[in-house]
Amino acid sequence: MAQAKLQPVRGTHDLLPADCRRHRAVTDATRAVAERYGYGEIATPIFEFTEVFSRPLGETTDVVTKEMYTFVDRGGDSLTLRPENTASVVRAVISNGLFNELPLKYHYAGPMFRYERPQKGRQRQFHQIGVELIGPSEPEADVEVIAMGADVLADLGLADRVTLEINSLGDPASRAAHRAALVAYLTPQAERLSPDSRARLARNPLRILDTKDEGDRRMLDGAPRLDQFLNSESTAFFAAVRRGLDRLRIAHAVNPRLVRGFDYYTHTAFEFVTEHLGAQGTVIGGGRYDGLVAQLGGPDTAAIGWAGGIERLAMLLAVEPPAPRAIALVPIGDDAEARAQELAHGLRRAGFVIDLGYRGNVRRRMKRANKIGAKAALIIGDTELAKGIATLRDLTTGDQSEVPLDGLAGALGAYR
Repeated sequence: MAQAKLQPVRGTHDLLPADCRRHRAVTDATRAVAERYGYGEIATPIFEFTEVFSRPLGETTDVVTKEMYTFVDRGGDSLTLRPENTASVVRAVISNGLFNELPLKYHYAGPMFRYERPQKGRQRQFHQIGVELIGPSEPEADVEVIAMGADVLADLGLADRVTLEINSLGDPASRAAHRAALVAYLTPQAERLSPDSRARLARNPLRILDTKDEGDRRMLDGAPRLDQFLNSESTAFFAAVRRGLDRLRIAHAVNPRLVRGFDYYTHTAFEFVTEHLGAQGTVIGGGRYDGLVAQLGGPDTAAIGWAGGIERLAMLLAVEPPAPRAIALVPIGDDAEARAQELAHGLRRAGFVIDLGYRGNVRRRMKRANKIGAKAALIIGDTELAKGIATLRDLTTGDQSEVPLDGLAGALGAYR
């Protein structure tokens, strides 16, 4: 391939400094909120044995059948780039034998991989933030996890741009009863379903509830609703979650069509959605997955969590995160060039952001200082060196003063 034609692989993109600042704003907000809730950071490998995902996600889900990046390594093992991180976190808990330390509270951020049609806010390599709470089976845990998501969005300034939708998937018995009724309702009309929904009818019929096809959605208007099949325990659990959200004044709406895409979810499912990103409206989604630990070979353990798309959240940010404003160090002459490197090194170690060019006269260096948005310029020439001072020019006000080279960090305190 000719050098001029080199492009990133379809569905991937480069994160340039401005993009990275937006991503970091999202991850920093998540980390700060999670730490306030007592959650520790966890990082799992980017690839796992394929069964870590194929077993709990469901052999018939779209992710497993169509979207996973799976390969056989040189040792003959089937490995998969992680399409999501919940199964990886649970695998880590099992591998490290952490069940005597319950409850376990984790937050994470990192890349995930799915072979999907690239579109706005959805890439084949994408990035997620997430939290997992493993151990508690009480509805209060659901309330806490949802509240964390609301707090992250609030800290990002997005509270008024999203809506919280929740639903109950019920316990396995309730879900199975609803599934049977849904299949009985849709089977006689299967030929009218979209191709995707016809395929799901045989493999994973509850996913039809999440269809975007308008014809399918009209057909579902008369379909059996999941809340009609919730047993008393599931109904009481969902009511307790809603009461907890009300106590915290977290506004929410029940969406009876809300389902999660993986087979391990039970009881509470929730999404924070927006109308500002087109079709890709979910920015945080999650739910309770009480059966996942056992599916992966661990003890029967309750758990709940959520994940959020960093790309989507970054696109929603109303304010561009600013780049750090530097102090431009402008040496004049060979002696000043040598001294400037020493000064720059010392100031950087003292916590200052310093920009030091490699060539150019004063005019060019000052032009660069203005281009990068420097907040001040520190000019050093032979005259300044002889006097043991530097000329400090505030590039916002235009004010100019002399500052001593000895104790320079202290004199520049206002420009940290």
